[in-house]
Amino acid sequence: MKLSRFAALAALTLLGLAGGAWADDAAIRRNLAERLPRLGKIDEIGKTQIPGIFEIRIGSEVYYTDANGDYLMQGSLIETRSKRNLTEERQEKLQQVAFDQLPLQDAFTIVRGDGKRKLAVFEDPNCGYCKLFERDLQKVNNVTVYMFLYPILGPDSEVKSAHHWCAKDRGRAWLNWMVRDQRPPAADCDTSALTRNVEFGRRYGINSTPTMIFADGTRVPGALRATDMEKLLAQIKQ
Repeated sequence: MKLSRFAALAALTLLGLAGGAWADDAAIRRNLAERLPRLGKIDEIGKTQIPGIFEIRIGSEVYYTDANGDYLMQGSLIETRSKRNLTEERQEKLQQVAFDQLPLQDAFTIVRGDGKRKLAVFEDPNCGYCKLFERDLQKVNNVTVYMFLYPILGPDSEVKSAHHWCAKDRGRAWLNWMVRDQRPPAADCDTSALTRNVEFGRRYGINSTPTMIFADGTRVPGALRATDMEKLLAQIKQ
């Protein structure tokens, strides 16, 4: 598989050199949309360090193509002198989220102590690791947690998330479920925030729960223990 990717990249390079160094944005968009409609809408087209090869960005996903969109490759572009994975670096940059750019209106808050320290968390109500994380998070004080309901584990997650979002006291309902296994009562309201949360997460490559975003933009996927959480919070300027 690795050899085939390198072979594809070499073929793309030759095609790009033969076809010229300038990409026709309209042609790339048109040809890929017609031939690969499931690929999705292209957000950005840019040059790479290889003449004739262009990067296309769809959300936080990165692909490569020739100047006409006749060929498409997905894989890592590596600069061999420095051994830098340029694709990985690009994706990490695309997935960075500044804390002040988070859509906090689509989250609810849980405040402990003075609430001076800030933390955003994306969680699915059916995520077992999230429950372990929440139970350990009870030991962390003086923090404001912005909780983004992120139902990505199936239809039941969507139902549970809707009931939590529509609860009269969202924070209490959430902790009752995650910490005490008490189901929230059924409730109806506008749940478009949940759709926006999933769209936001996909755009920034949030693929696992829990995922934490700290005040300085540090992003940590997976459940942290309270001691590790305290260390990170202590290092970050609020």
